[in-house]
Amino acid sequence: MNTSYKVKLWEVRPNRRKSKDGKPGKVISYTARWVVDGREKSKTFQRSAQAANFLSDLRQAAKAGEEFDVNSGLPLSMLPREAEEKPARTWLEFSLAYIDMKWPGVAPKSRDGLTDTIATVTPALVRDDAPEAPDAEVLRRALRGYYLAPQDRDRPRPPEVAEALSWLIKASLEMPEVAKAANVRASLNALSRKLDGKSAAASTVTRKRAVFYNAFEYAVELEEPGFEGNPLDKVKWTPPQVAEEVDPRVVIGPRHMDECLTAVTYVGKRGRGRRLRAFYGCLYYAMLRPAEAAALHEDDCTLPETGWGEFLIARTLPESGARWTDDGSTHAERGLKWRAVGAVRKVSVPPVLVKMIKEHIAEFGTAPDGRIFQTERGGVVGSTAYGDVWAETRPLALTPAQVASLLARRPYDLRHAGVSLRLNAGVPATDVAEEAGHSLKVLLDIYAKCIEGQKGHTHKRIDDALGH
Repeated sequence: MNTSYKVKLWEVRPNRRKSKDGKPGKVISYTARWVVDGREKSKTFQRSAQAANFLSDLRQAAKAGEEFDVNSGLPLSMLPREAEEKPARTWLEFSLAYIDMKWPGVAPKSRDGLTDTIATVTPALVRDDAPEAPDAEVLRRALRGYYLAPQDRDRPRPPEVAEALSWLIKASLEMPEVAKAANVRASLNALSRKLDGKSAAASTVTRKRAVFYNAFEYAVELEEPGFEGNPLDKVKWTPPQVAEEVDPRVVIGPRHMDECLTAVTYVGKRGRGRRLRAFYGCLYYAMLRPAEAAALHEDDCTLPETGWGEFLIARTLPESGARWTDDGSTHAERGLKWRAVGAVRKVSVPPVLVKMIKEHIAEFGTAPDGRIFQTERGGVVGSTAYGDVWAETRPLALTPAQVASLLARRPYDLRHAGVSLRLNAGVPATDVAEEAGHSLKVLLDIYAKCIEGQKGHTHKRIDDALGH
């Protein structure tokens, strides 16, 4: 056993939720921190008194001249007591510690994905001799709605939820068992399936596996028994291939897009559709993501009297649901996707969109905070609103066969069409990638099948080079 007398104790640190206004949020847990022989240690508690008492025990042991175990960080006198009073913790117990560690620093959508992943793998990490499991949907509802998220743990539990959680608490595997290859593989298989047993989307599996891997990394960091390394690195498992290519059938051309932008003005009462005409124009003509268009401010726009304009895209308003944000809002402002904090992306704006934005501002003004697009009450334009309006627009502008097809079925398909439009117009892929917010590799991987009509130009250039 590696021991040391070099011990330094720090104060208890409260862990707070993030607050949108920048003020300190509500305390959700308390972390005791200390250092043994230069190695930082920590332990999180639900109450401040628990963390303070734990540090007091460590302090008394250090004053008494006790040796501390470098691996666990505990004085030797506490090792037997911990072994007797607290066996190896279960996956369910570890999951709460992992979520509490991640929660304050992650975005609302990431919180959603975090609990989604843990709720997916947890029913697979149970003892073989456990009694028959409760219904899978009840287990998932119990974990997602009453147990994993910090704000849900004190909610009154319906009887079936209480029974499901009681079963999980008793059946959950201890961490050394979780690290075994067979159980790791069972978890990965669970990530690959939906509740109905059908295969999950490849992108979903990839996203969940990344969260699961990160949870195991935290177990390694905490030196959980059995986690000398990340068990996922030892299991040969091939994730499903992510089909990232855009289906060319979703791409709408300029003529049909123009017809849709006319048709949308006839949708809904009190100008509901007209409010979103320029919003859809931003997705198509400027290749914006919906969350980027929702966050677009008038100050972000250069709108000249003639010619091309420019957008400076620096923020997004992704939709996550009120239960995942600290202030109960449905949107939380974030930076650009896949970019460093504070990054700004320039997007060239064709005259048709410049005119559209100007007309929109003249008719509807801007929100109090400067956002160009807003609801009638000044709120953020949500996915339900722009999705419903677009669904009503397609039948007004397209033929029945086109309505039944994949053509621009989702508002996000307009962004795909905008990228395809520029690529097919001969704009260099490097420029399109920069303005669309993609890497060049991702752009070519995703849109390779949407580039048409280039062979003739290519052949002519080769002929000219060869002198033919």
